[in-house]
Amino acid sequence: MIKARNIHKFYGNLEVLKGVDIYIKTGEVVSIVGESGAGKSTLLQILGTLDQPTTSGKFDTEISIAGESFINMNDRQLSKFRNQNIGFVFQFHQLLPEFTALENVLLPTKIAGLNEKEAVEKAYGLFEDLKIEQRLHHKPNQLSGGEAQRVAVARALINSPKIIFADEPTGNLDSRNADDLHRLFFDLRDKYNQTFVIVTHNPNLAEITDRKLVMKDGLIIE
Repeated sequence: MIKARNIHKFYGNLEVLKGVDIYIKTGEVVSIVGESGAGKSTLLQILGTLDQPTTSGKFDTEISIAGESFINMNDRQLSKFRNQNIGFVFQFHQLLPEFTALENVLLPTKIAGLNEKEAVEKAYGLFEDLKIEQRLHHKPNQLSGGEAQRVAVARALINSPKIIFADEPTGNLDSRNADDLHRLFFDLRDKYNQTFVIVTHNPNLAEITDRKLVMKDGLIIE
């Protein structure tokens, strides 16, 4: 699903990523752990097309998702590629406060120009899978933290992306809601053969993933 080789990232003279290689198989749930400043979130943003690696003549960098390279895409091509192939879940749900839960989830389908009736039917199914079907028409300020994060997961899944990138997805939840969401990731993987790459400081989540990648000083060390 992901094949990336020799990823470097500089911010001025600071080298944050120092030649990272990473390979993720379809249907894997993989965690990335490490101390703050190790480069975890930077790597996730580059793999998710939100940032670009530092490229020059001396860096023969390769990154592809499902066999398609995106390093040389322009902004418009990247936006389309991201909308069709990638879902994101962040620590804070980032739902738009003026829209209902259902409207928030449907936003990516409108950007993609998908059939509205089919999109709504799929959204209903995701809300049932995530056990929040009773919250379809509630706005974010009417949801608990756990419910809002599940809505964010539904939004990430609505376009049937090839991969979900999650950056501290349970970092803002209490332990019970975090554990529930952890289990849901695996239920969704089993039902949809979904691939997850999760940056986390949560040791309970890291230990139950299919693989745990440890980063230190801008490299994956194990």
